[in-house]
Amino acid sequence: MGECSEHRCWDELLPDALGLIFRKLSLKDVLTVVPRVCKSWGRVVAGPYCWQEIDIQEWSQQQSKPDQLKRMVRMLVARSGGSFHRISVSGLPADPLFTFIGDHARSLKTMELPRSDISDSLVENVAPRLSNVTFLDISSCTKIGARALEAFGKHCKSLIGLRRVMHPTDVVGRASQHDEARAIACNMPKLRHLEIGYMLIATKAVVEIASQCHDLKFLDLRGCWNVDDKLLQESYPGLKVVGPYVDDCYENSFWEECSDDSDDSIYWELMDDDYYAAGSDDEGIWDDGQGLEGLEVRFYGGGFSESHAGFDWPPSP
Repeated sequence: MGECSEHRCWDELLPDALGLIFRKLSLKDVLTVVPRVCKSWGRVVAGPYCWQEIDIQEWSQQQSKPDQLKRMVRMLVARSGGSFHRISVSGLPADPLFTFIGDHARSLKTMELPRSDISDSLVENVAPRLSNVTFLDISSCTKIGARALEAFGKHCKSLIGLRRVMHPTDVVGRASQHDEARAIACNMPKLRHLEIGYMLIATKAVVEIASQCHDLKFLDLRGCWNVDDKLLQESYPGLKVVGPYVDDCYENSFWEECSDDSDDSIYWELMDDDYYAAGSDDEGIWDDGQGLEGLEVRFYGGGFSESHAGFDWPPSP
C-alpha cells in the first residue's frame, strides 16, 4: 500500500488505458480472469474500453452451438456501446444477428464474417447501415452472390479491401461466378486490396475488375485456374498479382485452422459465473443482462491473433 503513495496503482489507471492493455490478453483472460482482480478492472471489462475490436473468430470456429455464438456476439456488441470499429466472427448465423450488428455499426470499419449464413436479401436490407465499412471479409459465405456484392458496393462507399475467398468445395456444382466479378467491378471502384481465391472466373472478368478499380494494388487469384496472370501483369504492371497457381497448401490449411483434434488442444469451459453472486458489493456491473452466466467458451490451442487495422492485412491464406 505504501508504494501506491509514490507510484500510481494499476487500478487507478484511466479506463481507456486499461482497455488498451487488456486487448493484448486472450478472450478467456479478459472475460474471466481480469474481472476478478479488482472492481475497477471489472468495470473496464464490462464497459466499451476493451471492445473497440471484437475478435472472436478463433473461438467461434470451435463453436457447435449457434445459441452460444449469438449470446457472445450480442454481449460484446452491447458492452462496446456501439463503438466497436472491427468485428471478426466465423460462422455467423443469419438473422437476427446480422441485423443486430448492422443496427450498432455506426463506427464499424472492418467486418470479417467468413463462412456465415447471410443471404442476398439480408445483405440488401442491412448494407445501408454499413456505410463506414472499409474492409470486408465474406469468404465462403455460400448463400450470397452478385446481389449481395452489389449491395455492399453501393452502400459501403469507402470500401478499399475485399476478401471473397472460396474453398474448392464451396463452388462444386456452380458454372461460374462472373456475375460476382462484374458486381465487384461495377460497384467497388475504390478497391485497393482484393482476394478472390478459387472463384470460378476467367481472364475477361478479372480484366474488367482491374480496368474499373483504378486504385487496385493487390490481387489474389490463387486457384482461379482460368485466369491468364501473364496477360494481367503485362496490362497492369503496377498491380501485384498472386496466383492463379498455388505454391502452398491452401486447401489443407484453410480447414486446419478450424481443427479441434490436435494433441496439445486445451479445453476450457465457463459455466455459471457465481463469483460476483456471492455477496459482492459490485454485482451491478453484471446486472445489465450481458453477464457470462451459462455461456460456454471453448479454447483449443493458443491465444488469439493480434488485431489488424488499415492496411495491416492478415496473411493471405
